[in-house]
Amino acid sequence: MRTRYPKIHEEGRRVYESYETLTFERRGTILTVRLTNPGSRNSVNQKMHEELSRVFVDISRDRETRIVVLRGAEEGRAFCAGGDLHWLETEARTPEGYAEILRQGVEIVRSMTALPQPIIAMVDGPAIGLGATIALFADICLMAEDARIADPHVGVGVVAGDGGAVIWPLLVGPNRAKEFLMTGEALTGAEAAEMGLVNHAYSREQLEQETYRLAERLATGPRLAIELTKRSVNLFVSQVMNTVLTASLAMEGITFQTADHREAVRAFFAKEPPKFGKGQE
Repeated sequence: MRTRYPKIHEEGRRVYESYETLTFERRGTILTVRLTNPGSRNSVNQKMHEELSRVFVDISRDRETRIVVLRGAEEGRAFCAGGDLHWLETEARTPEGYAEILRQGVEIVRSMTALPQPIIAMVDGPAIGLGATIALFADICLMAEDARIADPHVGVGVVAGDGGAVIWPLLVGPNRAKEFLMTGEALTGAEAAEMGLVNHAYSREQLEQETYRLAERLATGPRLAIELTKRSVNLFVSQVMNTVLTASLAMEGITFQTADHREAVRAFFAKEPPKFGKGQE
């Protein structure tokens, strides 16, 4: 059975043991962080959302770590299936609840961008909604050829505000991003790599080997040069993020109050297609 904190020094062990929905493994100077909510395809519930908002700050203080590999728990059969709708439907109903979701959402992507150590996302299963955002905000994203990635916020009647409106246009251009964000259409890893949404796609059998091969290459390279190269590129990414992210999250909050969203939630729990446009907005 896989242990939660193998080969992590005592100080780091104490820090990482405070997490419930993220598990950690050490391979030399490579730290693997797994999104762990196996009963719900590694979806982001309230606890994981809060933990993701602070984990990269903790990792930034762990100078034993030179590279982070971000992946889903194997038993969850996904990288991350997105935000847990049960939690969001409850918390986003009040301004106070959504304000906290907004604060944590901003912290997740800002802390990923600000983390000195490079992050490699290993996507061997579905990366949906917020799961896609987390994967794409990694510095390098590798996918299985047959894995699927999508940002279907519109499918539940809300804006793709948790970072999708920032990162998709940066990677594939505004018009192509709008096509996929406005339709929620999924891409395979092979398709995503071909259009430049992710770095590379590999067969499922090759993906883990290629991920850790790249992680080892970066981990044994010139640390400061690599970290400052990430920072240099992310000066530009951060400018876009600071312009777009809070506004897009606020727009997402507005759409949580619409009739279309209420219909999408009703249809989701009833396991039937939604019928949008039935009520007054």
